[in-house]
Amino acid sequence: MELRIAQIAPLYESVPPRKYGGTERVVSWLTEELVRQGHSVTLFASGDSLTTARLVPVCANSLRTDPGCQDSLAHHILMLEKVWQQRNEFDIVHFHIDYLHFPLSRQSELPHITTLHGRLNIPDLIPMYREFNEMPVVSISLRQRDFLPHANWVGNVYHGLPENSLPFHEGPGKYLAFLGRISPEKRPDRAIEIAVRAGIPLKMAAKVDAEDREYFDSEVEPLLSQPGIEFIGEIGDEAKADFLGNAIASLAPIDWPEPFGLNMIEAMACGTPTIAFAKGSVPEILEDGISGIIVQNMEEAVPAVGRAAAISRHACRKAFERRFTVGRMADEYLAIYQLMTGQCPDRMLGMSQGESSGILKEGAA
Repeated sequence: MELRIAQIAPLYESVPPRKYGGTERVVSWLTEELVRQGHSVTLFASGDSLTTARLVPVCANSLRTDPGCQDSLAHHILMLEKVWQQRNEFDIVHFHIDYLHFPLSRQSELPHITTLHGRLNIPDLIPMYREFNEMPVVSISLRQRDFLPHANWVGNVYHGLPENSLPFHEGPGKYLAFLGRISPEKRPDRAIEIAVRAGIPLKMAAKVDAEDREYFDSEVEPLLSQPGIEFIGEIGDEAKADFLGNAIASLAPIDWPEPFGLNMIEAMACGTPTIAFAKGSVPEILEDGISGIIVQNMEEAVPAVGRAAAISRHACRKAFERRFTVGRMADEYLAIYQLMTGQCPDRMLGMSQGESSGILKEGAA
């Protein structure tokens, strides 16, 4: 049955983003797959977005790349007004902008869900989610829920990407890779130390946001002069396949409760395992010894480089195909849409948590 679906994206990056941008990239993959499956999709996003859905441009360009943008909140309030003006055109609205719409959604009977893409271990969120405890929200890992256990969780859907977006690389790799952004919780300093101690070159493709510039200048940049360390900077999708595919392993030496970690499944799609610290979603996403190596500390991380090199890259790719494709992600969101619009039986849906995501019956917490 065809659904009329609205996807509400953040305006900081285009959909898809030109370079870094996890949430907007996932919104793009989901939107395009829903259109491919025959649904009527409207995307509310920045005007420089590219999509086969009907685009409602809220601002001319992504806000992060617009030097004239001084108040990003104003653009998001305008987007909410546009959504509300058109709300009768949709069967369901899928928000990706956190809690910004909650007061408006409380006043409407329009079916909606919100995927929470970011970190939830922030004390300020607790009273807000207690007040809006009826808002249906979707997690991107079960671990993400730990900080808001009483939120109205109606599903858990792991991210998925198009099967052919990142081609398989036979290997063997030649270096270690660090992909993402430079920030204290991502621990690029650990990545450098792992590479130096293992005697393997490290390539770092990462962006530096304004709020992390001081950390980069004081803590990371002094480490880049060590032999074998190459800082590439921010890259886009066109460079990602070779960057990840030619690596021995991708490094995720995180020091925070990672909600998902898109870089892990992007590496997996290339057949490249990830060496990751056992924080946040890592034990849910990686299968130890198959799609990566899960470590507890630096003493385990350094020898894990040799173990990662011995992992079957074919098995790593198969793990991606089994668990993290966009088709699987879209199907699970469609099941939640049907649940929220009353088109689904009131029973447990979805696959086992070990294989994919879990979808809960309406009203489950």
